[in-house]
Amino acid sequence: MTYRKNAKKVMMISAGLVLCLGMEPLQVAAAESQLVLPAAGVTSVLESELSIEEYIQLAEEAQGALWGYTNIGIANVESGNLNVRAVPSTDGKLVGKMRNNAACEILDSQDGWAHIQSGEVEGYVSMEFLLTGVDARIKANELVTTVAVANTDNLNVREQANTDSAVLTQILKGEELEYVETLDEWVKISLDGTEAYVAAEFVSVEEKLDTAITMTELLYGEGVSDVRVDLVEYAKQFLGNPYVWGGTSLTKGADCSGFVLSIYKKYGVSLSHSSRAQANEGTKISASELKPGDLVFYGNSSGTINHVAIYIGGGQVIHASSPKSGIKISKYNYRTPVKCVRVLYD
Repeated sequence: MTYRKNAKKVMMISAGLVLCLGMEPLQVAAAESQLVLPAAGVTSVLESELSIEEYIQLAEEAQGALWGYTNIGIANVESGNLNVRAVPSTDGKLVGKMRNNAACEILDSQDGWAHIQSGEVEGYVSMEFLLTGVDARIKANELVTTVAVANTDNLNVREQANTDSAVLTQILKGEELEYVETLDEWVKISLDGTEAYVAAEFVSVEEKLDTAITMTELLYGEGVSDVRVDLVEYAKQFLGNPYVWGGTSLTKGADCSGFVLSIYKKYGVSLSHSSRAQANEGTKISASELKPGDLVFYGNSSGTINHVAIYIGGGQVIHASSPKSGIKISKYNYRTPVKCVRVLYD
């Protein structure tokens, strides 16, 4: 924590605005214990008991300290998502999507396109829909959230904050969980809207910004039926839309089962508005048999179904997760699946 406080001191200039040190080279004044930081056209002299050598070390460590970004960009779209393409052209292959307010590292820019890296996605986005510079830094400061990141595989998620409590599910290493609060040796989280607990020693609590979603491309004629390809592409149109308990609207808000029933309604499949009921409205299959368009169900510690998602291929699902996350894409085993079901027969 000492490093973070000192790094913050180095980077906080001009009435508390966080400015990026990575944009311009540092100039160190020879005066006693003073460091001159030119950043975004602002020169600020910071006085401290630290030596010049310590300041230089902190400044070097602070490169990318804007939540891991050096030249940050923030998606700025009125509706839908910002497309990330393989080449700087509207005809380029779609490799990912940035939800509104998602962050990226701007690697370079030219002719109205930015070459970016966001999460696992690298590609090009239109500069027209991207906040940059000071605007992006100010916006990012408003958007940053706290998450608990699993640092071990098969992390037990429990109903209560003790080892005698029932295990709700297990989480993969690297998964980001919605953070609620830290309680001594336990961290309280929200898992698809359900409050739960994980051991503090097996997670790291970090500040994060939303990043781009990797798109699984399904092509007609590649062993997946046309209706399955079409259904998955249709479902992905609603990424980032809100979660609303009891809702069935793909645009104004839906819960997990409401999202599923509304997607399948377009393809002539009638489903109940309940994940538990939907789990019994098709044919049970194994995880190894999953095809795009099949359903994946998750449950509580007793195995009772309480969440549903649509498998979209490539080991991913799309689902209405929680009021905070909305409709999102996750790994199909981001938590332990309880049941897989087929409701499309082709």
